[in-house]
Amino acid sequence: MKNIFSNIKGDTFGGVTAGIVALPLALAFGVSSGLGPTAGLYGAIFLGFFGAFFGGTNTQISGPTAPLTAISMVLIAGIIQVNNGDLDRALPLILTVFLLAGLFQILLGVLGVGKYIKYIPYPVVSGFMTAIGVIIIITQMLPILGYYVGDDLEFIENFKPHAEELIINSILEDEVKEGLLVLEDFKETIKRAELVTDEEILNEAKSLAKAETSGVVGAIKSLPRALKNINYLEVLLALSTIIIIFGFKKITTKVPSTLVALLVVSSVAIIANLDYRPIEEIPGGFPIPNLMIFSTFSISSISPYIFTALTLAFLGVIDSLLTSVVADNMTKTSHDSNKELVGQGIGNSIAAIFGGLPGAGATIRTVVNINAGGKTKLSGMVAGVFLLIVLLALGPVASKIPAAVLAGILITVGIGVMDYKGLKAIPYIPKTEVVIMIVVLLLSTFWNLVYAVGLGLVIASLVFMKKMGDVTEDLSDVKSLKEEKAWDDEMNFPEELKEKVFIKHIKGPLFFGSTSHFQILTKQVPDTAIYAIVRMEKVPYIDQSGLYAIEEALLYLEKKNIHPLIVDLQNQPLYLLQSIDIVPDLIPEEHLFKNFNDCTDWIKNNV
Repeated sequence: MKNIFSNIKGDTFGGVTAGIVALPLALAFGVSSGLGPTAGLYGAIFLGFFGAFFGGTNTQISGPTAPLTAISMVLIAGIIQVNNGDLDRALPLILTVFLLAGLFQILLGVLGVGKYIKYIPYPVVSGFMTAIGVIIIITQMLPILGYYVGDDLEFIENFKPHAEELIINSILEDEVKEGLLVLEDFKETIKRAELVTDEEILNEAKSLAKAETSGVVGAIKSLPRALKNINYLEVLLALSTIIIIFGFKKITTKVPSTLVALLVVSSVAIIANLDYRPIEEIPGGFPIPNLMIFSTFSISSISPYIFTALTLAFLGVIDSLLTSVVADNMTKTSHDSNKELVGQGIGNSIAAIFGGLPGAGATIRTVVNINAGGKTKLSGMVAGVFLLIVLLALGPVASKIPAAVLAGILITVGIGVMDYKGLKAIPYIPKTEVVIMIVVLLLSTFWNLVYAVGLGLVIASLVFMKKMGDVTEDLSDVKSLKEEKAWDDEMNFPEELKEKVFIKHIKGPLFFGSTSHFQILTKQVPDTAIYAIVRMEKVPYIDQSGLYAIEEALLYLEKKNIHPLIVDLQNQPLYLLQSIDIVPDLIPEEHLFKNFNDCTDWIKNNV
């Protein structure tokens, strides 16, 4: 921290520039999430500042990102639906999940999990990132066409009967809790039902209609209706935004094209007094913490979402550390991964308390910061303060931004986030990896992001274990010394002993993916053998399955009066064999040899 003010000019310029890039994205991610533009802005402010202050990457700029927003969007829609479409009622639980995700990140950093992120298979990451892009593009098609289900009264009308049924069910449930429901007398039920207003029924029907059109599947189902009710002004504003974003990049990359598109299209729409749909109003004043997170907290309400919170935490970890690696490559420095996780966790936790979206280290914003002169943590803190100043000074102005402009910005984000490198490699990479990528892509898009990644990891792990088992199977064999292709130190083995001594070469880890083959090979040792030499110098690791497979093999050889001799047992396998007394109960210490020459000397003297 003592060097935080060593580059004030560069850090200030870098932070302000990164903040300018972050502004339209934060607003767009907030709108996309369902919590509104303010949530995106609050997330960028608090995570940006505290993530930089406590983090382990000097030039990292953090804020809401596409992957975190995609998962948040699904979570938010689900919790709002459970709360009968009432965002105010659902908000404390939503923010509690975000807070829990931040706390999980702190815990992961304290436990030193950062170093294990590199083991996530590329096909899983590739499929997931491409799915994020597809989800963003499809879900933004409705706002681009100017279709908002809350305004489609004809469509909402279809949901009124179901809405009335849900309201009646709610009344009955309340009466059961209060002990008022009596089968012989429904007077209280009828009385309460008569108090239900048309507005309450309409709001419930709107909630059901929004749930029907949410997500990728809902957007696809609603597309024909949106095309029939297309708003050409909204389409024009969105297309103009997209064209400017991609076109301005060809002119210069020194000025963020996203900001140019936001300013130009919004200014034209406002000055020309066009009849467009603005984003939700952004409240002025300093953000206020949402203390209902704590006052309404209960284990029963949060428990169904713990896995989602953990997924948000892990995804934020991956996103942030990948950005940290990019920053290291650009600045020729080295980040502290575990400290970075703690910083991200603190930032996300504080952002959640103030109603902000969760986020992570953002690659583009970090690159912009570095190129603009940012070198220390001060740059990320400046970016957060800059966005706070924008909120306080320009909140009412920002509220006039057309919703179609932010939808256009999100379309470009969706196009940019997809993994084209992985998609182009499909014809050349192994088919199993293609399957993993496609499975994660399709399940993430049309089913569930969280479960898709989990299933992808399971499939990738099984495929890897199968491959490792096959490699061990191919390398390991058991033959008499006459048939075995001898290793260099086996060339001078006495000819008269070659029929009585059999050798097993084990190469590679002995784990549960290769134990079945190991047992088959053991049973191939003929009854004429007196000794079986097991060469384990190329076995760096065995797991519990491998340990018990060795035990079973030794017991089998013992029954056949074949004496095992083990050569060059490495430390980890030796420790496990000793831990369950395989050594010395099944294999005496004198039958363990440091090298093959010692083993052959022993055989010459004892056979």
